[in-house]
Amino acid sequence: MAREWADRAGDMEVLVRVIAAGSFSAAGRALDLTPSAVSRVIARMEARLGVRLLLRTTRTLTLTPEGEAYHRAALRILEDLAETERAVMDQAAPRGRLRVSSSQGFGRLYIVPLVGEFLALYPDILLDLSLSDAMVDLTGGQADVAIRVGPLPDSGLTARKLGDSGRVVVASPAYLARRGAPQAPEDLAHHACIGFNFRRSRQGWSFKRDGQEYELAVPNSVEVNSGDAAVQLALDGVGIARVGRYVVATDIAEGRLVPLLEPFNAGEREPFHAVFIGGAQTPARVRVFVDFLAARVSG
Repeated sequence: MAREWADRAGDMEVLVRVIAAGSFSAAGRALDLTPSAVSRVIARMEARLGVRLLLRTTRTLTLTPEGEAYHRAALRILEDLAETERAVMDQAAPRGRLRVSSSQGFGRLYIVPLVGEFLALYPDILLDLSLSDAMVDLTGGQADVAIRVGPLPDSGLTARKLGDSGRVVVASPAYLARRGAPQAPEDLAHHACIGFNFRRSRQGWSFKRDGQEYELAVPNSVEVNSGDAAVQLALDGVGIARVGRYVVATDIAEGRLVPLLEPFNAGEREPFHAVFIGGAQTPARVRVFVDFLAARVSG
């Protein structure tokens, strides 16, 4: 019985090819079978069903009413089978549009430089990359993968940790020459500070004194919607910014920015996560991208 069930899709394919080609010999050529083998398949089907499917003459093949009904069903079943296999292949093979959302700083430093290598490995993936510090709704279909910096809220999403970084308060040498450097966190009240205009998990700036961490509300002179914008304003001498150390490491090393209030640095770490909808139905393009990113930037 198991063998009989296994043969049925193949038998249907033979019947469909015979009708499409108009003869046993033409169908045999398409299927790499002999005409006699095609004839035996049709005879086996008719014996199993107990009805005649084809009326054969020396010149023509005609479907019987029962054959027409079976032929229509076979076309539908074979198309359903093909569609199912295509869906499984789409899950198994990395292909299609992959929508990735990342903060500007992380995307510029860690994703954009890797795009060429990733596409060389997976040429059938179309990478749709959006760099913005605004949060996207993964469950609402706005992206397939989002890079989130900072603590994650509870959700049904899957998160893969990529690494973490501290934060640092910085200003340009030109700003410090003009306004002087704050000696304690409370001195920031008399400086031009650069803040963010979107909601964050912690609205103030974190510092530590005598082993105790505390949060200080800092009055902002300007507010922006991205870390890159805050860094650029600091570079331009507009004010003092508190940003991820990874974003400004090169600027500090090359003297374009100066770290401030380091004895009061709270030392907290902000994790980076690749967040996506997990589970058995996760597309292969999502899985390979997250694995690739984790392998290249973890740490």
